[in-house]
Amino acid sequence: MKKRILTVIGLCIILCNSNLVVAQSDINKGGISGRVLDESQKAVDASTISLLRFKDSSTVRTIVSDASGKFHFEGLAAGKYLILVSAVGHPRYYSSPVEINSANPAVAMNDIQLKSKSAQLQEVAVIGKKPMIEQKADRMIVNVDASPANAGSTVMDVLEKSPGVTVDKDGNISLKGKQGVTIMIDNKPTYLNATQLANYLKSLPASAIDQLEIMTNPSAKYDAAGNSGIINIKTKKNKMKGFNGSITTTYTQGVYPKPGASTNLNYRNGKFNIFLNGGYSHWQGFQDLDINRNYLNAGDQKINSIFTQHTNLKFTNPEMNLKVGMDYYLSGKTTLGFVASGFANNDKDESNSTIYLKDPYQNIDSIVHSPSVDNGKWRNASFNLNLRHQFDSSGTELTADADYIHYKSGSDQYFHNLTYDPDWNLINESILTGNLPGKIDIYSFKSDFTHSFKKGLKFEAGMKTSYVSTDNQANYFNVIGGVPEPDTSKTNHFLYHENINAAYVNFNKQVKKFTIQAGLRLENTNYSGHQLGNPYTVNNNDSVFNRSYFNLFPTLFVSYQANEKNTFSVNYGRRIDRPAYQDLNPFLFFLDQYTYAAGNPYLQPQYTNNIEVAHTYKNFLTTTLNYSNTKNFFSETFEQQGHATIVRQGNIGRRQNAGISVSAQIPVAKWWNASVFANVVYNKFDGMLYGENLDVSATTFLANVNNQFKFSKGWSGELSGFYRTKGVDGQILIEPMGQASAAIAKQLFKEKATLKVGIRDMFYTQKVKGYINFQETQATFLNTRDSRQVSITFTYRFGKSFSAAQSARRSSGASDESERVKVGGNK
Repeated sequence: MKKRILTVIGLCIILCNSNLVVAQSDINKGGISGRVLDESQKAVDASTISLLRFKDSSTVRTIVSDASGKFHFEGLAAGKYLILVSAVGHPRYYSSPVEINSANPAVAMNDIQLKSKSAQLQEVAVIGKKPMIEQKADRMIVNVDASPANAGSTVMDVLEKSPGVTVDKDGNISLKGKQGVTIMIDNKPTYLNATQLANYLKSLPASAIDQLEIMTNPSAKYDAAGNSGIINIKTKKNKMKGFNGSITTTYTQGVYPKPGASTNLNYRNGKFNIFLNGGYSHWQGFQDLDINRNYLNAGDQKINSIFTQHTNLKFTNPEMNLKVGMDYYLSGKTTLGFVASGFANNDKDESNSTIYLKDPYQNIDSIVHSPSVDNGKWRNASFNLNLRHQFDSSGTELTADADYIHYKSGSDQYFHNLTYDPDWNLINESILTGNLPGKIDIYSFKSDFTHSFKKGLKFEAGMKTSYVSTDNQANYFNVIGGVPEPDTSKTNHFLYHENINAAYVNFNKQVKKFTIQAGLRLENTNYSGHQLGNPYTVNNNDSVFNRSYFNLFPTLFVSYQANEKNTFSVNYGRRIDRPAYQDLNPFLFFLDQYTYAAGNPYLQPQYTNNIEVAHTYKNFLTTTLNYSNTKNFFSETFEQQGHATIVRQGNIGRRQNAGISVSAQIPVAKWWNASVFANVVYNKFDGMLYGENLDVSATTFLANVNNQFKFSKGWSGELSGFYRTKGVDGQILIEPMGQASAAIAKQLFKEKATLKVGIRDMFYTQKVKGYINFQETQATFLNTRDSRQVSITFTYRFGKSFSAAQSARRSSGASDESERVKVGGNK
């Protein structure tokens, strides 16, 4: 294993060195140069200079002026450009159009003179200045603070109302009707599986994040994981000189209170940039789950027995998170960075379930009452060392990231099962306790190289290697006469190891009105699992499995700028989804007396081919057609054994997904902007599951509307909501659902502070209802939670101007593994 990793790192060094030779032998001549001065004619150093395309204002490159205020862009293709200058204490400056052509390949601009601005916080991230939604060529951006209704909410709440994003009853995230989204935080994976990731995002306050980047078909530079795309969560950060920061306090009230607070601090001088983000929340809430199952005869399909269950869950989840880091500017071209982060999450779940077993005529046969308590703990520590070197202003750069991530978890469970006759006379009693410790260690290294050739050709290449080790135990005990005795049928120990090696190349070229990008990514996956069973039996069900395979993942993007109003594009990509680590553990896990979870060591990765065709009109209206075909599709499956249901992940066959979406940013009035997203999705699942043919399909309509209002005297408001019609997810059909939210905000103390008041799910319509037919079972369910909430949030900003300019390196190189770990949190 170590030899393989060293070999890959060696190949990366050879690749990067060869690219450096190419870079030095290919010096482009075209360019734009200039100098930035203030009103007193003094040079403005470290100002941010952005080169924008004239036709759509998209960013080509960004550099920083030197000590004399000078800047120089090299290797530019012929065309028209704009120069945007941002500097502390000065308003933004936009140049007139600058044209590069064969007759004038090098342009020396007149000195740019920036106007002064008051040292007061006159440009302190005023809410509403950024649009809620920004549509870029390859991604959609959601600006979290632009929505007052996000105050006091969680990251999961923000995701749930983002265009094209849906969240199911268990917190699984889908994008345009497809599950398998890769969630990244600051360009690094979370290493959590779907359940743990959902719980973590429900505990992470929205005040800690700046933007969501939604990419439905990422380039070869990104990990190939995630069949429906990538959602990158960007946390707040800034790099303004001096000391600045903000403090946010929130109180949210649903049925239960949910207070929280966070801070964001930054200090920068000429050589150092130090930052710290931290937060605390104490969420309480509830979930009510109602299940009805009709058990059928195998022959005539008549009902032979009925199962009804009502479960009430109350949870308490105090959570702390901290992130600290430093950027050291070795020179104007080289930056060395370090980031350390972590969270501590304590989750107490108290539930009461009452189950009625009935005959076909609704007569009660027996009653089971099951109170339970689950005290869970999650601890995380992450460390990242990163390097960035810019060889020239044309965009030639080398980056490297080394990461170590550690998770430690524990769960102490108590299940008390009491069985009664129809008259509530106790006939049986049992107590089961469980202790489930676990740990995950992840090591990752990646490096990326970018170089711009003559005539607008851009080349990217890179590599990544990662190693993951997991150790999970499940220790169960039957308490008999007050004495715990090992339950050998449930106790087990599971070890898992995985190594993924990857390399990619990517080319981007602009040819007149066409922009073409093509890439290829190679990934090698090696994994092994060892189910140790338990030490209490002679035959302890010890088992081992392993696998190794290679995959190629091509990507292609072509866009055509027909004129200033119309842009057409088409893209293709192949993606993979690997099973979560714990989902490969073959043992049974106790949920309640009639529900078990189990892993599947035979679970195979699923592969998806995606294609999209899009048209953008006047940069405000985008229409997209998409189709995807997934082989070896895996999803949550349900198997009936007597009255017990076993839930596990399984490969159910093929999924086809087709859809059309329309996204529009509409300036209704000077004080009113609307963002509208509508999506029609057709999903079809077919295959073989537990000996039965599976053939289900449904067409779903999703609408998401966000209205932003800007009033006088620092007032702003929001009215937003989403609605989804009936949809299908594997074996499950979900009934229509939606929600509406509203908020109002006020700038205070000369825009140093913001007060927001909002309500989410004001009509309490965000209830998940559905049904499922499998084997000889017909089941319906209704899941409600503490979703109607009122929040009040106060944010105070201090120090020098708090700019949205972002540090170049704050993320790590770990890219896919994080999201496949299973963390406690809010339900």
